[in-house]
Amino acid sequence: MEREASQYRTRKPRLGRDALVASICGFVVVLMVGASYAAVPFYNWFCRVTGFNGTTQVATSAPASAPLARRIAVRFDANVGPGLPWKFEPEQTEIEIPIGQVVTVFYTVTNQAARTTAGQAAYNVTPLTAGAYFQKINCFCFTEQTMAPGEKREMPVVFYVDPQLAADAENDGLNTITLSYTFYPVRDPAARPLAAGEGDRRKGNL
Repeated sequence: MEREASQYRTRKPRLGRDALVASICGFVVVLMVGASYAAVPFYNWFCRVTGFNGTTQVATSAPASAPLARRIAVRFDANVGPGLPWKFEPEQTEIEIPIGQVVTVFYTVTNQAARTTAGQAAYNVTPLTAGAYFQKINCFCFTEQTMAPGEKREMPVVFYVDPQLAADAENDGLNTITLSYTFYPVRDPAARPLAAGEGDRRKGNL
């Protein structure tokens, strides 16, 4: 009996330690999973704040200072990902603008399919160091685009190159920035709201 009691007392601390180790391991796993989910929004936030990887900035208004005498060329690139039957191109391939001047340019997109399709654009600028100075006031890339069969649409981009670029010694020799967009398909496009009376017209066509 004394031997059994001694073995029981020995096993009890071991079971307690095993439970503690298991709890710690479980907590670490949960922490790692949570960190992986948080990494994506944190990365997006980091890119927007720093311009890392060519991510452009978001502005709400024109710069306070007047445009500079220094000019810079901005090229426009358009791409479509696999599986999206769209024709997508800039109306101008390149313009030259004073640094600090607000500019509006247009891209055109056409749904070449006989069905409704949807896409959303990803974007960046090159060279990558210019991302911190490329300020977009308005851009179609922030929302999902749903296109009716054969629909053609003009999409504006309103932007300026931050005058702070001129104070960055690393960009003294920078003469050209390329703004690039790529539209990727959205599998389940959001339903478009009906205009007044449109539902009745559709019923009449049934």
